[in-house]
Amino acid sequence: MALEDEFRRKFVALDPQKRPVRQRTASRVLVVADDRILLEQDTDPGHPGSLWWVTPGGGVGRGESYEQAAVRELKEETGLDVTQAALEGPVAERTVHHGYSDQILVQHEQFFVVHTRAFDVDVSGYTEDEKVTLQGTRWFTSEELSGVTVWPKQLIQLWRASPKDFFDMGDVEESTVPLLPEQRTF
Repeated sequence: MALEDEFRRKFVALDPQKRPVRQRTASRVLVVADDRILLEQDTDPGHPGSLWWVTPGGGVGRGESYEQAAVRELKEETGLDVTQAALEGPVAERTVHHGYSDQILVQHEQFFVVHTRAFDVDVSGYTEDEKVTLQGTRWFTSEELSGVTVWPKQLIQLWRASPKDFFDMGDVEESTVPLLPEQRTF
């Protein structure tokens, strides 16, 4: 059973005060090939026109470690098959509060890095929810990132950081529909 089968979103915009709160842990992976990084374009279907770029990754399943989830998510979302030994890190962590049109997602994330050669992405492993929200993939140089919205907002700093220097990104909000003051838990 895919992790996302445990929670099926309806992608219908709700009154911001009535959005359910979902919490989970997640692994995110910076996939780096020479001077480029692989990102996925994401959207909030209940907020038309919302687009941003994210690193591959997703929820940690029951009984899974962050590393195991990172390996599984890379395979599902990109087709890249790596071992846990290929992961650098965790190199960073944060707790992010995402206000979407249909939910609030509070997610504790650990970030890993994988160095590889550029490859053609295979998205055949996308979950049903990912087929709705993820709009495509692209390799970016750091210069190209200045013209797009990227989550995490500190991606450039994270990408440039030494793997030996753990990067604590703290508690942050990245939202298409911002949290209301009474919804802030940080």
